Amino acid sequence: MEIAFEYGQGLMAANLPDHTDVFIPGETVPDPQYLKNIEEETRKSILNPIGVPPISKQVQKGSKVAIVFPDRVKGGVQATSHRKIAIPIIIAELLQAGVEKQDIKLICSNGLHRKNTREEIKSLLGERVFHEFWWSNQIVNHDSEDWSKLVDLGHDEMGNPVIMNREVFESDLAVLIGHVLGNPYGGYSGGYKHCATGITHWKSIASHHVPHVMHRPDFTTVNSQSLMRRKFDSIGRYMEKCMGKKFFTCDAVLDTEQRQIAVFTGSAAEIQPLSWEIADKRTYVPWAEKNYDVLVFGMPQAFHYGNGMGTNPILMMQAISAQIIRHKRVLKDNCVVICSSICNGYFHDEEFPSYRALYDLFQKDYHHTLPDLEKYGEYFANNQEFIDKYRFNYGYHPYHAFSMISCGQIAEQHCSAIYIVGAYEPGYARSMGMKTRATFEEALKDTGKYVGSNPNILALPKAFKLASVHLGMKESMNKIISK
Repeated sequence: MEIAFEYGQGLMAANLPDHTDVFIPGETVPDPQYLKNIEEETRKSILNPIGVPPISKQVQKGSKVAIVFPDRVKGGVQATSHRKIAIPIIIAELLQAGVEKQDIKLICSNGLHRKNTREEIKSLLGERVFHEFWWSNQIVNHDSEDWSKLVDLGHDEMGNPVIMNREVFESDLAVLIGHVLGNPYGGYSGGYKHCATGITHWKSIASHHVPHVMHRPDFTTVNSQSLMRRKFDSIGRYMEKCMGKKFFTCDAVLDTEQRQIAVFTGSAAEIQPLSWEIADKRTYVPWAEKNYDVLVFGMPQAFHYGNGMGTNPILMMQAISAQIIRHKRVLKDNCVVICSSICNGYFHDEEFPSYRALYDLFQKDYHHTLPDLEKYGEYFANNQEFIDKYRFNYGYHPYHAFSMISCGQIAEQHCSAIYIVGAYEPGYARSMGMKTRATFEEALKDTGKYVGSNPNILALPKAFKLASVHLGMKESMNKIISK
């Protein structure tokens, strides 16, 4: 059979055996029905929160409110996206309760991601909210290096350092607008993951996006009971303890097309299990009838984190590892990955300023695996040039690269071999421990030395164009482990 896989700005065709199984999120197994009356259901949820008083009981004239919303990495920009529906409803409730417009601050929870541009913010929030709050400087990106806008809360009960956004901490009402979508990092986005990663400092993120957390057996396969997830919850709960109030959390369970399946509002601790129960039906899919030897997919140049993610060598490894984390339940031990990528050496230095230096360091001085670089995290995180590019030039924070190397090593741990197909400059792939071939067919032929001449093959076209699921075996995955 012929299948087209993502490749640079376009597609690359592969002729695969007829017994190849194909999975496309939302198509092979349909998603649960998304909400038709999105605005009505969202308003109903916001007016009837679970575990916290309604907005009208929490604020009054003079109250300061911080509304924290996710950056461009997920959630969609369609007219009915969760941000565009929920935020105006919340603002209307605030104003009706007596809060003055000047006392509302909207904060993009970009964490260590690059700050979102003015046009990106407009696309996330919509024209009306943008124009009502942008020009008065009431919409800002979180800045994890601006100590005038951070507060150090010490360490939580697990020993994690907790440094958070000061405006959120000092607000009378702290609102989290989140998305519950399958995530290789701890099961789901939204909930306490949102605040633990989106409005903190690199030292807080370094307590969980590190090898000793991500290389544990409870991390792969992805689930919601891992040490990483427990750290998210611990950090979020500690923030609430120090603030003396609970986050007013409004999370939407999203489908493959970023549409709302359900909306839950209230205390993060109480709505997390409720939203996960619904999200499980879309995310954990008991579909496979056999384990697979070979996983095949393609990588575009631009996705999730931005342009260059599919050509930046470190991020290529991270993206491949994310597919292993999601699909490990249906893969044989020591499986093989075949992935198309133009792999042309484009790091996108403006957007990912610290990555080239870290990659160059990996090539020398006894650095045999990516975790060998972990010891340089603090040095890079204090590099003023990289910090300035994060703060003022829309670049990723220098520590972001270290959170990615922790994930990047997982593919090597679980695979016999990783093939990059169609690389323009194959040396970049080989320098990361991957094998290279010109075509899918050549790569598949070479896998025989690892998996034999008649392997079980799983193909994932659109792997990075659609929100992924976490595949499982049809018989053994009837009860989802995410509660």
